[in-house]
Amino acid sequence: MTNVVFIGRSIRHSLRNAEALIMAIMLPIMLMLLFTYVFGGAIDPGGNYVNYVVPGIILLCAGFGSSSTAVDVAQDMTNGIIDRFRTMPIRSLSVVTGHVVASLARNLVASIVVIGVALLVGFRPSANGIEWLAALGVIILFILTFTWLFAAIGLVTGSPSAASGYGFALLFLPYLSSAFVPTSTMPNWLQGFANHQPITPVIETIRGLLTGTPIQHQGWWAIGWCAVILIFSISWCFIAFRRNAGLR
Repeated sequence: MTNVVFIGRSIRHSLRNAEALIMAIMLPIMLMLLFTYVFGGAIDPGGNYVNYVVPGIILLCAGFGSSSTAVDVAQDMTNGIIDRFRTMPIRSLSVVTGHVVASLARNLVASIVVIGVALLVGFRPSANGIEWLAALGVIILFILTFTWLFAAIGLVTGSPSAASGYGFALLFLPYLSSAFVPTSTMPNWLQGFANHQPITPVIETIRGLLTGTPIQHQGWWAIGWCAVILIFSISWCFIAFRRNAGLR
């Protein structure tokens, strides 16, 4: 019941902060239009670049939305409201769980809007119903994983502005992956990082499910990376919240 209360609280906060939700949707859309219509002709003169770039844009959208969780959690930890919660029979992480679930719902809506716009600008997936569900499952797992990670960052930083800065740094990972160009086109010294960082297998899995490109072992790597980061992030949140908030 406590979790439901905090989920409702976080959703209400999201609805009141409409500007942040709009920006989380509009920025990935603007990037998709930029890469499709400005850079796409140079990268793929055949006009199929939109099918390549959309999976990366979906992940970028999820990352932008998840990063706001760090700021929301940091605000709760620094504005004094946690002092009030200390007097209540509240479970550990209930406050954070509310932010995570609200962020998951918010980011799913944003991702659906981005996919809709992608279809309007020429994205033509070949996925059947099962493949769409599998791609949605991977997207949900990714959003959940990185939302918990950003929540942990919000717990350990000293202010909302610091949380925003650390979260922004993580948003560069998609640019150093196969989101916008194949990793084979990168310098040799960068390919090793791009091929073995967490974002690349997630993008390749979603791209394979939606457009029919080979997935090979990338699906297992995507699930494995997300599982490891998720377990680490939840554990980090639990330890940091107990230490900083003094709640059960």
